Amino acid sequence: MNDVSTPVITLENVSIFQEDNPVLRDVSFNLHKGEFVYLIGKTGSGKSSLLKMLYADLPLSVGDAEVVGFSMRKLKRSKVPLLRRKLGIIFQDFQLLSDRTVSENLIFVMKATGWKSKIKIRERLTDLLVQVGLGWAGSKYPHQLSGGEQQRVAIARALVNEPQLLLADEPTGNLDPEVAEDILKLFIEINYNGTAVLMATHNHDFLTKYPKRTLVCVDKEVLLNDDKLNNI
Repeated sequence: MNDVSTPVITLENVSIFQEDNPVLRDVSFNLHKGEFVYLIGKTGSGKSSLLKMLYADLPLSVGDAEVVGFSMRKLKRSKVPLLRRKLGIIFQDFQLLSDRTVSENLIFVMKATGWKSKIKIRERLTDLLVQVGLGWAGSKYPHQLSGGEQQRVAIARALVNEPQLLLADEPTGNLDPEVAEDILKLFIEINYNGTAVLMATHNHDFLTKYPKRTLVCVDKEVLLNDDKLNNI
């Protein structure tokens, strides 16, 4: 069972805006160290906006939020890279560099976040590829991989700096059902090893087959569906 004593996300009476339009109002919840939480809701219900606020792509002006120790109300732009080094962010469309190999994609992120030792970079690269089941793929280019394999590379990239929290925005949305389930199982394995996960999804089969605590975006609110709670 994971240690859930320490919040990695704390929101108190948060409202989120796109330009001047309110997307979510009066949102309050905690997500603790080692938790896995689903974020569900219809298209346009505010899931992506909530995630963007959590990784500082949308500013916070109403309410209080703390993410992996950073106050989002007080966060200066110069500190955003420091916040994101404690996060792993995964999108539906992979966002890999198409002109670089899998290894080069991961090394690019390592160097951009301060890794300097060639030995440590090579060791971390090997560990990451094995962790996501792609130990054979370092010399491949993204176009040579399936969608599921590309998403595994994106997950490896998100894990480079051993984040406390993964934020995943519809990470299985472009994948076939069987591949999507394999990606979910990878997230569950990562979570079991101690990384908190907040995953936005449209796939309600996941909620039934792999139940976790669930947040529901509806009518500009975020509701807690604690019937989905399942500590592992």
